[in-house]
Amino acid sequence: MTIHIVLVTPKMPSNTGNIIRLCANTGARLHLVEPLGFELDDKKLRRAGLDYHEYAHLQVHKDWLDAKRALQAADCHIITALTTKLSQPFYEYDFNADKKLKIPNVALVFGSETAGLADDIRHDIGAAHWLRLPMLADSRSLNLSNSVAICLYEVWRQQGFVGDEGRSIGYDNLSVYDAKKV
Repeated sequence: MTIHIVLVTPKMPSNTGNIIRLCANTGARLHLVEPLGFELDDKKLRRAGLDYHEYAHLQVHKDWLDAKRALQAADCHIITALTTKLSQPFYEYDFNADKKLKIPNVALVFGSETAGLADDIRHDIGAAHWLRLPMLADSRSLNLSNSVAICLYEVWRQQGFVGDEGRSIGYDNLSVYDAKKV
């Protein structure tokens, strides 16, 4: 089971840095589709991702078709588009609907912060796989890194949090203040 996060033409390095950290901590694979609104060595990208870049699986693709071929080669059984346009609620989508597959590989495709997902990409994915996160009717959109986090954790939850061992590293050197009981 692998979850793939696809960012099509992301513009803000801080959002992408946060998503790099998220992918490193969940085992998700990150795909960036050019053109990017920043350089991969951008200071804001590095700062937001902290020291997680080396732990994230990251691929850069020249366009959507290149990314789609990579997803197909990775045996992605489900490819969804996150969009506010004529889409079904995210939480009604069953990422384990195909019972023949033990735990399917899933790709969640997100558009840029400023323009969303292009119509041709949405149509290529197919309307049956257009999903939206719930929000108030007069709202325009959620922050990209927040949206990715919500969606990634819901798919991972539906798949039983495979890989989570109930522990994290990095807490061996807590100070007395950090470890104080409430």
